[in-house]
Parts: sequence; structure tokens; C-alpha cells
Amino acid sequence: MQRDKVLSLIGLAMKAGKCASGEFMTEREAKSGRASLVVIAADASENTKKKFRDMCDFYEVPICFYGDKDTLGHAMGKEFRASLAILDEGFARGILKELKKRESVA
Repeated sequence: MQRDKVLSLIGLAMKAGKCASGEFMTEREAKSGRASLVVIAADASENTKKKFRDMCDFYEVPICFYGDKDTLGHAMGKEFRASLAILDEGFARGILKELKKRESVA
């Protein structure tokens, strides 16, 4: 149930034009300071996870690992996506709130 809410928020952000996906776009938005949250697929390669973890630490952008490439892509209405950046503070807060709620339940 909680998973659907996170994916719904990602889908809404995409429709609102507040989401950038793909490795190049995610990296560009994080480095420019426009990204409010970076979401990486849990099944992304270790190299990809490390790259984004280090980059988000450096640029002080929150990062979370969620779902798999297929699920993230589907939520955005696209093919597989290993990484995406949420560009709106409100959507980012909503996603983080849902993930924290899920952690406290588990």
C-alpha cells in the first residue's frame, strides 16, 4: 500500500514537469542545485549507487533507494529508469514522509 503512494507521487511529479529521469539528467539537476530529492532504483548497479551517493553527499541533496528500474520507469510512464530527480520541494517532502512512515511500520 505504501509503495503505491510513493510511485503515485513520482507519477504526479512527472506529469507536473517536476521530475528529471535518466543518469545524465539526474546528475545535471543534482549538480545545478535544482534537485530536491534523488531516487535510485534498488537494483541499479553498485557503481551507479556509489556515484549518486557520493554526488548527493557532496551537493547536499537527499537520496533514497527505492523500487526497481522497471517499477520506477513504469511510474513515470517510461521504460526502465535507474535514477530520477524530483525538482519540487513539496513532492520530495511527500515521498520522504511516505518512506519514513514505511520504515517505522516495518
